[in-house]
Amino acid sequence: MENNIQPLDPIAISLGPIQVYWYGLIIGVGIALALIIAMREGERRGLPKDIFADLMLWAIPIAIISARIYYVIFQWDFYSQNPGEIIKIWNGGIAIHGALIGSVITAYVFAKKRKISFWKLADIAAPSIILGQAIGRWGNFMNQEAHGREVSRAFLENMHLPEFIVNQMYINGAYYHPTFLYESVWNIIGFIILILLRRANLRRGELFLTYVIWYSIGRFFVEGLRTDSLMLTETLRVAQTISIVLIIGALVLIFYRRAEGLAKARYLDKAEGK
Repeated sequence: MENNIQPLDPIAISLGPIQVYWYGLIIGVGIALALIIAMREGERRGLPKDIFADLMLWAIPIAIISARIYYVIFQWDFYSQNPGEIIKIWNGGIAIHGALIGSVITAYVFAKKRKISFWKLADIAAPSIILGQAIGRWGNFMNQEAHGREVSRAFLENMHLPEFIVNQMYINGAYYHPTFLYESVWNIIGFIILILLRRANLRRGELFLTYVIWYSIGRFFVEGLRTDSLMLTETLRVAQTISIVLIIGALVLIFYRRAEGLAKARYLDKAEGK
C-alpha cells in the first residue's frame, strides 16, 4: 500500500508561471487571523484601531530577516563556506525563535515610539501569536518537513489520526512522528488558556510571559522528537536550550516586576501604566 501513497501537492494555485504554495498561503492565513484578533482586542483595551496593523508592517519583514539570521548563525559551518547561499531564503532555512526575537525587539521600539506600554501591547498580542504559530505548523505539514523520528504506520493509526495525516507522514519510504501536529495542538490549547486568562485580569505583562512559558515547554518536548534540529553540540539542541532560557527568564521577570512594583497595572485596566 505504501508504494501507492502520494504526498499532498504543496502547490495550492498555479497560474501559468506563477505558483502559490500552501506553505505561504497557510502562513498568510495565520497572520491575517492573528492580526484580526489582536486588532479587535486592542480596540476593546483602548488602543488606536490600526496600531497592530502599523506594527505588523515593521514586524513581519524584520521577523523574516531575524529568523534567517538566527538560522544562518547556527549553520555557520555551511554558510561560511557558501556565503552566496545566505540570501537564498527560498531554499528554506528560517527559525521561529529568531522571528520571535526580532518581533519582540521591533514591538518594544514601536511601543516606545508610540508612547504605549510594551507590556500592554504584548499581552494583547500573545493569544494571536500562539494561534498564528498553531496554524503555521500546517504549512510544515504540507511541505512534509519539521517531522520527528521514524515510527510505524501502526503507531500513527493507533493515535486515531485522519488517514490524510498518516499518509502525509510517509516520506521517502518511512513514516515519521507528526511533530507539526503535536506543536499545533499544544499551541491551540495555549491559545484557549490565554483567552481565558484575560478574564483573570492578570498583572500587565504576565499574559505575554505565560505565553512564553507555555510555548517554550511544548517546544522543548516536541524538539526532542525532531530530526532537523539546529545543534549547539552533537547532543545539545538550540531550540531546547533557548526554551529553557526563556522559561527561566519569564519566571524571573514575573517575580522581579512584582517585587519591584513594576506590575501594578492589570490587563483590564484602561490606564496606561508600565
